[in-house]
Amino acid sequence: MKRRQFIKAAGLGVAASAVAAPAIAQSMPEIKWRMTTSWPKSLDTLHGGAEMMAKMVGEATDGKFQIQTFAAGEIVPGLQVVDAVQNGTVECGHTASYYYFGKDPTFAYGTSVAFGPNARLNQAWYTQGGGREVLNEFYKKYNVVSFLAGNTTCQMGGWFRKEINTLDDLKGIKMRIGGFPGRVLQKLGLVPQQIAAGDIYPALEKGTIDAAEWVGPYDDEKLGLYKVAPHYYYPGWWEGGSMLFAFVNLDKFNALPKHYQAVLEIAGHYANTWMMAKYDTVNPQALRRLLSNGAKLHGFSPAIMDACFKATTELHGEIAKENASFKKTMDSMNDFQKNGYQWFQVAEFGYDAYMIRNARNL
Repeated sequence: MKRRQFIKAAGLGVAASAVAAPAIAQSMPEIKWRMTTSWPKSLDTLHGGAEMMAKMVGEATDGKFQIQTFAAGEIVPGLQVVDAVQNGTVECGHTASYYYFGKDPTFAYGTSVAFGPNARLNQAWYTQGGGREVLNEFYKKYNVVSFLAGNTTCQMGGWFRKEINTLDDLKGIKMRIGGFPGRVLQKLGLVPQQIAAGDIYPALEKGTIDAAEWVGPYDDEKLGLYKVAPHYYYPGWWEGGSMLFAFVNLDKFNALPKHYQAVLEIAGHYANTWMMAKYDTVNPQALRRLLSNGAKLHGFSPAIMDACFKATTELHGEIAKENASFKKTMDSMNDFQKNGYQWFQVAEFGYDAYMIRNARNL
């Protein structure tokens, strides 16, 4: 290269860098947010998902966009996360949307509904099957937008003081059960109670409630529920694959630079993958420990499962007649999971059933 051309090129490079540096600096503002969660810190997978999302946001922006996480009760109680995000007390929150079904039963669909999709189909519906669009259209009424930020995978059916063998055994049982499925069991005579994680054990110990469901072996072990209610039931038909969301204040989200918006969504997906992998790793080990410590494992009887399915269909149909948002979301999810389970029956179920029978021979 001739000297004159080199100097010219170098000059252009200096000029370009002089322009680019301020432009980059302007597009990378320093932003500090607060995220409140519905979880105590002791639940290191649920609360850990929020922390993981915040960590990824910080690392992806070289510390320019920082999100500080707060456990349930540090800013607001665990069941008031959406309210805090909606009114701007905090910029975002990590929670289960079905906690807020009292505002509108459509909130149940963001996390899980009874006999809804499993974990893979749930997130497929949300990300690829129109779920995100139909939900965020609804959430907009509350000045929040949702981002996938976790999944518990299929949950357990909970801890009971006594065995539940027939439908009559459910009548009069006071049970801590999260969100909307409590209304299904209410149709069968059970008395649902919505209690935050940290209050479940004391309520069981004092006899305020007779049963409680939380998540699965790993988290349930941490809460110590097996010590006061030894009968452990499966499956958690009301939570086949519960999604957890980062709810973000819509005004705050719209004010973010576009690449910060993208980072927020990507970080949520990372937290989702991390949480699913974590539960698949720790739940088998925790179940073995629970059984060795005296927990008694039971499956819900076919009669109870069928009655619950029937009650679910009836309840959802009743609400859909009166609530257009609920019906729109219900139809979207049901159409998606019908097709999804037809495919799973062909390949996934056949393979998993075979491997379950033969895994001990590996």
